[in-house]
Amino acid sequence: RERFDFGGRDVASWFPGHMAKGLRQMRASLRRADCLVERTVTLLSSAHIPLSGRNPMLQEALGIRPHILVLNKMDLADPRRQPVSTGAGLAPGHRAAVTALLCVSLQIVPLVAKLVGNSPRYHRAESTEYSILVIGVPNVGKSSLINSLRRLHLKKGKATAVGGEPGITKAVLTRIQVCEKPLMYLVDTPGVLPPKLGDVETGMKLALCGAIRDHLVGEDIMADYLLYALNKRQQFGYVRRYGLAEACDDIELMLRRVALAQGRMQKVKVLTGTGNVNVTMLNYPAAAYEFLRDFRAGRLGRVTLD
Repeated sequence: RERFDFGGRDVASWFPGHMAKGLRQMRASLRRADCLVERTVTLLSSAHIPLSGRNPMLQEALGIRPHILVLNKMDLADPRRQPVSTGAGLAPGHRAAVTALLCVSLQIVPLVAKLVGNSPRYHRAESTEYSILVIGVPNVGKSSLINSLRRLHLKKGKATAVGGEPGITKAVLTRIQVCEKPLMYLVDTPGVLPPKLGDVETGMKLALCGAIRDHLVGEDIMADYLLYALNKRQQFGYVRRYGLAEACDDIELMLRRVALAQGRMQKVKVLTGTGNVNVTMLNYPAAAYEFLRDFRAGRLGRVTLD
């Protein structure tokens, strides 16, 4: 397929009350912040969508503080498209607010100290500690980033809850210390999407990477779009994964192979003239979910959607 037919659908907007509240809290917390660390997805959950995985509303709302863009899951990104992920391909509108771009959390603390040291701190000029706001769309690993920095610099366990679906963090949390020298605190925030996703394809990419809950979009259309996107980028890892003879552009045939390969079956009662009979059938919804899960885990190869 040269183009994907969304059938007049719009990706459901997922902007519940906690997102609006979270954005207000972020604005209020900005006065106490020296720097912004934005987490985005380079491939799948981060590396898959280095451009779509950013919310322009956050950049507009949170002002001119030093701004570090941290790409997540670079090991899952397509190495042929790495220049997009590492900044060379960022459009001017995406690049303008970013002071620095990183792929490794090890570099964050020294870079923050350097950027803040070279920037005006206004009313925080007397403070010897650093306060950093961690921002991004849902489910790109903001809480995981904070926990990893604590383990790296303080040898401490996790301080904020994490999960594999959007919406685990629902409010701006208290400050969490991540380093002793220099004394540095990070503030976890809820993932925030624009109230209205104007571009259906951008919304679909966000959904594939887990930034929008699957049921709001529909696993069936998400699986179909994923197949289209993989074929368009000549990413045929699914052919080997599910034992296909060749690349396929028919989602029904594709999900049939997934169900057979992964053993996704369901028992269905069929009413006949002699009574109820249990029939084993292929479970297409489970196959669609399996297809999406394999993509998110990198089992279909290294892919960049942007």
